[in-house]
Amino acid sequence: MKLATLKSGRDGQLVVVNNALTKMTPATDIAATLQQALDNWKDVEPKLAALYQQLENGEVEAQDFNEQDCHSPLPRAYQWADGSAYVNHVELVRKARNAEMPASFWTDPLMYQGGSDSFLAPRSPIVMPTTDGFGVDFEAEVAVITDDVPMGVSAEDALQYIRLVMIVNDVSLRGLIPNELGKGFGFFQSKPSSAFAPVAVTPDQLGDAWQDGKLHLPLVSHLNGDMFGKPEAGVDMTFNFGQLIAHAARTRPLCAGTIIGSGTVSNKLDGGPGKPVSEGGVGYSCLAEIRMIETINHGEPKTSFMQFGDNVKIEMFDKNGQSIFGRIDQDLVKQ
Repeated sequence: MKLATLKSGRDGQLVVVNNALTKMTPATDIAATLQQALDNWKDVEPKLAALYQQLENGEVEAQDFNEQDCHSPLPRAYQWADGSAYVNHVELVRKARNAEMPASFWTDPLMYQGGSDSFLAPRSPIVMPTTDGFGVDFEAEVAVITDDVPMGVSAEDALQYIRLVMIVNDVSLRGLIPNELGKGFGFFQSKPSSAFAPVAVTPDQLGDAWQDGKLHLPLVSHLNGDMFGKPEAGVDMTFNFGQLIAHAARTRPLCAGTIIGSGTVSNKLDGGPGKPVSEGGVGYSCLAEIRMIETINHGEPKTSFMQFGDNVKIEMFDKNGQSIFGRIDQDLVKQ
């Protein structure tokens, strides 16, 4: 089934959306918000699934579904932990600055705890006071929402706690990252609010595209109307979502509504760095990656980070060309 949150108050209003993303019906008689549904998933999931089937069959009163009316599926969450499952991306970052990558990066996931109190709506602008020195970048990623997860869960068992799948623009301020990491205390100012696509989807809805804790479809990004990337999210993903969840839950339980991100989707090409779409590659999911490759190949980056007025779109399509999650569509605007 597919679920969305209409803008209404702080935590929005839960609706069920049809597969084609054209119709919706309120789910507030079952759960007022998505978080409430997650808190009581065992009881409400069968009711939501039945309502979804009624909507698909035309057996319930429906309204037109407009993505512009949506907030992120969870307008705020108890936890947002973002991994870096595509180690190719990490390797390129370090190679561009002539730094060796520790061998442990291939066996132990990277993860940080991001701000989750003020997610952006999928069509809301990215608002920044300046672009000077900020290095504003988008990052196209896949994410999952979990149920309650016990501490110490195994990677294999962790997969059973995934309730919903989403895609996300994890906005990053590349110019602020080095100084923050240099303090040895992690990200904060360099990771502003993220935005999620309008619709969250249960794994069963994805069919055979959801296998082994990975989503095996291209994640498509456009920058200012031009195709920027279409890397396969199921390829070159060193750590699947079971491994990421187990990593997050190693020393603490996770509460229902925890969001776990994949990190920037990144593919290799013939064992080496990828190429732009215009050169026959699958492109990239962030500006930093093409800048890294330019630095490796030419000694310096040629592509600039986002400037005011730039637009980024992120979307994923099924094998029939149907949008699965709806579209993230954001302009960068000055505060």
